[in-house]
Amino acid sequence: MRSLAQLQEIKILLASGSPRRQDLIKGLNIPYEIVQPPDIVEDYPTDLDLFDVPSFLARKKAKNYSEQLRPETILITADTVVLCENKILNKPKNYEEAFEMLSNLSGNKHTVITGVCLKSQLKEHVFSSTTDVYFSNLSEEEIKFYLSKYQPYDKAGAYGIQEWIGYIGVDRIEGSFFNVMGLPLHSLYAEIKNF
Repeated sequence: MRSLAQLQEIKILLASGSPRRQDLIKGLNIPYEIVQPPDIVEDYPTDLDLFDVPSFLARKKAKNYSEQLRPETILITADTVVLCENKILNKPKNYEEAFEMLSNLSGNKHTVITGVCLKSQLKEHVFSSTTDVYFSNLSEEEIKFYLSKYQPYDKAGAYGIQEWIGYIGVDRIEGSFFNVMGLPLHSLYAEIKNF
């Protein structure tokens, strides 16, 4: 297990275009660099358990980076999905789809799953984190206000918990708050120490 001092001697490569993940990784105080996110088709086998989809996609994203890895570097790729009533809610394509997603989340419980892949020259480790999120009932006016002001089309499930909708709409969560933002920091820190 790495000590805090030993963590300062490694270099994290975060392959993500997500502004939330890029902000979150700073908080770990481990040297890091943002690298170009992979250009992959985010598809998966139709018979794959939905809870395993984020881990599958995180591993798929990591496959293209072998030549960039050095002995002291650890690549991180991640994928987050929102699962509601046994259906994955991806990033909405437009206003109508986002409105429908938030209407489905209103007054309902959903599960946010983030799969993370750690990869070095020598090994690879994949893990996932799960958080249950409970939304209170949202009015049509509140949903429309959020969509017009925040335009959350780059977010799975059409919302960011760190934004206005999270302040007024999330009744409670069970699990990691940061996982809902896209990176389960507590688990990630522990996994990097043990990697």
